[in-house]
Amino acid sequence: MKLVVQVKLLPTPGQASALEATLRACNTAASEVAVTARTVGCYRNYDLRKHSYQGIKDGHRLGAQAAQHVIKKVCDAYQALKANLNAGRYGKPGSRRRREIGAKPITFRWDAAQPYDARMLSWQHDARTVSIWTVEGRLKNVAFTGSPDQVKAVATLPVGECDLVHRDGMWFLYATVEVPEPALFDPAGFVGVDLGIVNIAYDSDGTRHAGAELNGYRRRQQRLRQRLQAKGTQSAKRLLHRRRRKEARHAANTNHVIAKTIVTEAARTGRGIAVEKLTGIRDRVRLRKPQRVTLSSWSFHRLGAFLSYKARRAGVPLVEVDPRYTSQTCSGCGYRDKRNRPNQETFICRSCGVVAHADHNAALNIARRGVEGWGAVNRPHVA
Repeated sequence: MKLVVQVKLLPTPGQASALEATLRACNTAASEVAVTARTVGCYRNYDLRKHSYQGIKDGHRLGAQAAQHVIKKVCDAYQALKANLNAGRYGKPGSRRRREIGAKPITFRWDAAQPYDARMLSWQHDARTVSIWTVEGRLKNVAFTGSPDQVKAVATLPVGECDLVHRDGMWFLYATVEVPEPALFDPAGFVGVDLGIVNIAYDSDGTRHAGAELNGYRRRQQRLRQRLQAKGTQSAKRLLHRRRRKEARHAANTNHVIAKTIVTEAARTGRGIAVEKLTGIRDRVRLRKPQRVTLSSWSFHRLGAFLSYKARRAGVPLVEVDPRYTSQTCSGCGYRDKRNRPNQETFICRSCGVVAHADHNAALNIARRGVEGWGAVNRPHVA
């Protein structure tokens, strides 16, 4: 399986100037290619090269590999745009916003990430430096650093394509590494995971992950942003700029901790993990207006992605199940009725009288569906 490892570059002022000139040239060329693609209606990588390769190679001092990566980056961006349009993320068909976004060419920031392959980038692990192509020539002895795990990963694992990234005045390389993937074991049951708003995750063992404390943190961050935005002074804008990624980093770290805790417990007990399908979670959940910000501010997809890759690295089976009616169905007797859930956190079965936390009851139903789903695919002939 592939993982992305981030290492920080430590360029000298002269090296940083060359890296900046390279990103500017590549992204200026990418914006030009995007206009060409829209004008001629060509979005396939090899076909688009015929219309733009020589022009950007000569006009922006790009090497052959860099020019090809620029064209591929443009094609990938249009492919992502098409997927977002089809998914309705820019409005309904015929809406003004959708028409405008679908008609105008894509543009790239000057510091948008630029892909590098092995011909353009090489690693000297003993010296902890890299040699990297720029528009001003090959830069050698560019120092890099990272955590011990990150440095060990790029030194001992096969490294594929890398992205050169400029962020907050710092330079990074995002390296794709190939990690050995263990075989999945045969699970003795499943841990069900219910995702929600009040409790980000609640598993079938009764463990609540990141509930009221995290929601309180998000509300405090939102109030602080509102106050700073309303103040509008230069110092307030500087503080907003410094804090703009703080909540995102906190959310990513929380997702990592939740996913690692669940995967570790599943591996320790020899069970698999069952999660609800995340597609359309924002459309399925009905919320009052004050709750919509809370829903949109949390990355359910990222938590699902973290669970997926951590489970694969540990050899833990993971299945996605249909979440419909898991919150209305009794995990004890199977009776389903919307009145079984009188409020957000309470479940009372109107048939057998079972009383439970609503999220815990849903997680138990998800775990049961995980067992059924795994058995249907992997044990189809077992009675």
